[in-house]
Amino acid sequence: MKPSIPKGTRDFSPLEMMRRNYIFDVIKGVYQRYGFQQIETPSMENLSTLEGKYGEEGDKLLFRILNSGPVLDEIKSKSEIKQSDVTEKGLRYDLTVPFARYVVMHQNEITFPFKRFQIQPVWRADRPQKGRYREFYQCDADIIGSNSLLNEVELIQIIDDVFSQLQVDVIIKINNRKILSGIAEVIGEKEKIIDITVAIDKLDKIGLEKVNEELKSKGFSEQAISQLQPIINLKGNYSEKISALKNILSNSETGKKGIEEVEEVFSLTQASNIELDITLARGLNYYTGSIIEVKAKDVFIGSICGGGRYDDLTGIFGLPNVSGVGISFGADRIYDVLQEKNIFPDFSNVSTKIMFVNFGKEEAAFCLKLLKRLREDGINAELYPDAAKMKKQLGYADDKKIPFVALIGSEEMKTGEITIKNMATSEQSKVMIDELLHILK
Repeated sequence: MKPSIPKGTRDFSPLEMMRRNYIFDVIKGVYQRYGFQQIETPSMENLSTLEGKYGEEGDKLLFRILNSGPVLDEIKSKSEIKQSDVTEKGLRYDLTVPFARYVVMHQNEITFPFKRFQIQPVWRADRPQKGRYREFYQCDADIIGSNSLLNEVELIQIIDDVFSQLQVDVIIKINNRKILSGIAEVIGEKEKIIDITVAIDKLDKIGLEKVNEELKSKGFSEQAISQLQPIINLKGNYSEKISALKNILSNSETGKKGIEEVEEVFSLTQASNIELDITLARGLNYYTGSIIEVKAKDVFIGSICGGGRYDDLTGIFGLPNVSGVGISFGADRIYDVLQEKNIFPDFSNVSTKIMFVNFGKEEAAFCLKLLKRLREDGINAELYPDAAKMKKQLGYADDKKIPFVALIGSEEMKTGEITIKNMATSEQSKVMIDELLHILK
């Protein structure tokens, strides 16, 4: 049987792992500079933790884990089988809901406001396509236990710092769930806010006509859909949009509160690459305030970072009235952007810097002592494991792009000198170990 992997998953080569770790290290470094602490949660959660948190469409994308082993034997012996008998766990869909569960379970150990970051894979039973995978990494940062909009501002600064270091030009889109709730009120569909956000969230993917068709299928009146059109199509700069929204939402207290929050975030944020986008919805049920989404300016790949404010996500786990706000970097999509723009750093110096040729048992034993010294000084070094032909050993070094090769035979063992071959120029020279350390450093 020909080996394969599931659709929507990937293997990663050594070069790809160096590039991925570069992205993770940049994000992790920025998070730590802002005072965030790292946690991890299990790959699987109880379905009771996951279900109902992502909306009807999100629930369809949950990977459910079938019960097996002794549990399966117990199920087979039952005359009537329920769904909970067959599957009671699922792979995590995101990192935010497991984080809320973590906060409730560990609330007595946590100092609030709690600033955490988490870099782990998540799974979604989605249709694989460019930039969309069934297994992918998220790099989350959340601040929970504070209502201050300074937290939103800090997260926007983090986004700006990360993409500045990665040399990616981005646009940071901002909206507020309260504005969307206000819009639902003024068009007379207050109870259907979830349907509105889910539909509007698809605007970029399916277009306005299909969005209107979906709203109609959800029971929206022609008048409500007609009232929604000029709001969805609202154009202009930030000031013009705010002015128009103040007029549109003048009779909605919720909507006016959303406008106030947006104005405060914009006034405190120094980034020049942010814009107000009324159509930004991000169809997750738990968002209640600010919504953030980031896209690369010159690469068409969808959202590469997003997040928002949630006022009571912990309440469903027994800890009410704890507000939080968070963002999530999509490492896999960021990788695709850096690859398409060809702006990954050169990682040739990250791997092995020097390889010792193996001439036999005595020479190999001699080389092991030198290798220990080099590694203690922070030099990545290796010894070819077999006393193979020189051509094969040099071919190995060439394939791995190792810049230097050390040749130590009986003469070098007597004199203490090391013959060094520069693989790029083919030049050879004899050096002592201290001089070799200086060259490699």
